[in-house]
Amino acid sequence: MKHTYKTFFLLLLTLLSYGCSNADVPPYKNKVTLGIDKLISSNFNQIKGKRVGLFTNYSGRTSSGKLTAEVLASSKSINLKYIFSPEHGFYGGSYAGESVQDDEIFGVELISLYGANRRPKLEHLQQLDVVLIDIQDIGIRSYTFLSSVNYMLTSCAEAGIPVIVLDRPNPIGGNVVDGMVTEKGQENFMSLIPVPYIHGLTLGEIVVMMNDEGWLKNASGVVQKCNLSVIEMSNWQRNMRWEDCNLLWFPTSPQIPSPEAVYGAATLGIFGELSILNIGIGTSLPFRYIGAPTMNEEFVYQEVRSFCKDDELLIQIAHFKPFYGKFSQQYCKGLLFSYPKCDRFAPFTTGVKTILAIRKVHPELFILDNVSKEKQEMFRKVTGSSILLSAIFGGKRDAEVVEIAQRGVNEYLELRKKYLRY
Repeated sequence: MKHTYKTFFLLLLTLLSYGCSNADVPPYKNKVTLGIDKLISSNFNQIKGKRVGLFTNYSGRTSSGKLTAEVLASSKSINLKYIFSPEHGFYGGSYAGESVQDDEIFGVELISLYGANRRPKLEHLQQLDVVLIDIQDIGIRSYTFLSSVNYMLTSCAEAGIPVIVLDRPNPIGGNVVDGMVTEKGQENFMSLIPVPYIHGLTLGEIVVMMNDEGWLKNASGVVQKCNLSVIEMSNWQRNMRWEDCNLLWFPTSPQIPSPEAVYGAATLGIFGELSILNIGIGTSLPFRYIGAPTMNEEFVYQEVRSFCKDDELLIQIAHFKPFYGKFSQQYCKGLLFSYPKCDRFAPFTTGVKTILAIRKVHPELFILDNVSKEKQEMFRKVTGSSILLSAIFGGKRDAEVVEIAQRGVNEYLELRKKYLRY
């Protein structure tokens, strides 16, 4: 009975997380038709008889849930030569930063692009006629699937191999754009291109932007142009979240087991790099908790409540005990977040404001000398910023920090207009 109450409580929180009005989240009856579905329905017309490379992982599936890799490997219409996989490996089970080894699946050689090589080798591409890309991106710039796709497009451009992207939904939706644009000179594998932290595009849209804006650069920094096409979805609209798509969710990595974790990563993800708080890593609700053993949770709760309403961010005081990670096996006091599914919710900005609220209550946590140089550098890489860290830890006023956290968004929104397909 004890576990039943716990299950009911978690279910109730999940239901409450839909904090928007019916006008914000209309009912969608039709299942979204994915790019892979359309490729199959065309009897593989675009790739029939060709030698194919597939960039994918466990999340690349048809709308009925069948792995794209399995569908292509079993097809007699094509010759699937190679499968390429990004960070976390094909099954999404490797933790962030772990090297992933080559393997074999469905009788096809599986090549890791997150091991010794992050770019596909020319010797492999030369054996192909076309490369397909079918992977579930999560709409967050620092999630490295996007950078691996960039490297794949660039390498294919150099090798003269055309690329077809099988489009999939942005789980955060196509209207939410938030967080600073990568600063010039701060480009790295986690902030490779100059888009906001929450870019508001589908993978099909953003690859065309990368190609047309000259953001495909080889290892020497030379701009490349790819022979690129996109097989679009049907029945997807920009204000749809993952829950509106009538699709199954498959974990994209160990800390993204659910769509709710995507919203949480967009809100709190960058602050895990600093290792001054636990953000739910090591619990069953990653990116929904935030806290520490010494936190004055009542005061922090009041500070966060001062800038948000329940329909903008539902928060509860919570105590939790991480199984691993920061403060492993210690009872933490803090907050539990349930994220609204509406366009007015700005996840990155909300995360920054939450940290500023904690800074107000616990200034002793925000002493930069207590954060290792390695973690400082990782925070700069993930945010694509040389100044946000010093603004937070240097005591800049809240309004100044929030302004820094939103730089470049308006200019990006203008640029983005010409790449919208839905």
